[in-house]
Amino acid sequence: MSDVRELYQQLILDHGRKPRNFGSLDSATHIRHGVNPLCGDHLVLYVEIKDEVISSIKFDGDGCAISLASASLMTEALLGLSVQAAQKLFNDFHNLVAGDNNMVSSLGKLEVLGGVSAYPARVKCATLAWQTLNSALTNDSGEVTTE
Repeated sequence: MSDVRELYQQLILDHGRKPRNFGSLDSATHIRHGVNPLCGDHLVLYVEIKDEVISSIKFDGDGCAISLASASLMTEALLGLSVQAAQKLFNDFHNLVAGDNNMVSSLGKLEVLGGVSAYPARVKCATLAWQTLNSALTNDSGEVTTE
């Protein structure tokens, strides 16, 4: 196994075991629930937006290492971004996990999840938090389901 691939796996495992920004957020202005019924991953995303900027973001839930790592890395990447920049990052990340490797250079740590594109069932795990975020940012109501 290459050193880079091993480093990526270690980063995913670290965020999966000790997710950052985990917990609820009383000051959230947007709250959405997301679920992947195929594997049982589920999360609640809490986003506080002030003046069109993500001022605080947390998530709570349970899932596989990829799902939790993706949510953890996502919250780190989004904190302090404008809503517009967050929506661009959503699109770039979605393209990456769909197999568009041209996006890698603009995603920083998020690129560690690019390998899931080779495993279609795992793409849903990696995108659950992101689909839930998109619902929150676009004010779609209801639960987000990745199927």
